[in-house]
Amino acid sequence: MRILRQQLWPALALTLFLTLITGVLFPAAVTVVAQVAFPSQANGSLITLDDGRVVGSSLIGQGFSDAGYFWSRPSAAGADGYDANASGGSNLGPTSADLFERVSADAEQLRTLHGDAPVPVDLVTTSASGLDPHISPEAAAYQVERVAAARGMEADAVREIVARHTALPLLGFMGQARVNVLELNLELDGLLP
Repeated sequence: MRILRQQLWPALALTLFLTLITGVLFPAAVTVVAQVAFPSQANGSLITLDDGRVVGSSLIGQGFSDAGYFWSRPSAAGADGYDANASGGSNLGPTSADLFERVSADAEQLRTLHGDAPVPVDLVTTSASGLDPHISPEAAAYQVERVAAARGMEADAVREIVARHTALPLLGFMGQARVNVLELNLELDGLLP
């Protein structure tokens, strides 16, 4: 019994102590620092309109299909795509016939709307999560004429909006240039706060 008490008590005390530190104090400290230093990011980078409506997150992609909007990357997350509860890619490999057929059909649909210009790869392939909120500047430029025509705008005015929403690589070399589709479409609607 004495040996059990000598071994059990220190083990329980250490378990409780580490649980308190790693399960309560550390998460609480991280939460406080995040809320103070990065409140928008800590709360999901939500985009809230002037009337208080939340229309999405700048970190989660959404599907757009109307000709007057820039289209996002295709999504394999969930049955209808863009389901944050089912984040994940399609797991189809480069030799998959299903993947080849889907990409070919998507590329053909884009060619019927945009002519024979090369289709940017990110408009026909899904991201690893299926929720990527960005497209490449090339994919945005590819869609400018269609969006401008559908909205009755000058293509140069749409290009200026795309340029405002193009984020460059961090420090000029980390990452790639990208355009947030939701923010771009909200500005086109005149809704971006």
